[in-house]
Amino acid sequence: MEFKKCGNTYIIRLDKGEEIISCLKEFCQDHSINLGEISGLGSTNDVTIGLFNTKEKKYYSKKFSGDFEIINLTGNISTMNNETYLHVHTVISDYELKAYGGHLNSAIVSGTAEIIIKVIEGEINRKFDSSIGLNLFEF
Repeated sequence: MEFKKCGNTYIIRLDKGEEIISCLKEFCQDHSINLGEISGLGSTNDVTIGLFNTKEKKYYSKKFSGDFEIINLTGNISTMNNETYLHVHTVISDYELKAYGGHLNSAIVSGTAEIIIKVIEGEINRKFDSSIGLNLFEF
């Protein structure tokens, strides 16, 4: 991983073999980023994305292997229980240009990933809401 800071924004390049979610979480912890916005694109050959079933209050995940473009990666940074909390979604496409999207659980970079983190001053915590089954912003 390499990066450059421009004002309140970090421009990050992840390299082949790096796992996106764990690298971004570690980056946020190392740079004391408690609130922010994530966007990006790149390529992956090992990715797991999921969907939350609201009736069952449960996530279902699917793993994809092969060559995929990361068409879009978007998310936010907050905290929960005094720890960095990332909420990231993605859209990927395969060699037939079929798209798949959902909550990003993990993705190994196959070529490169270009990520932008915009830091927002302040802190927003999350709290588990048992009626919905999700960790929600707590204001």
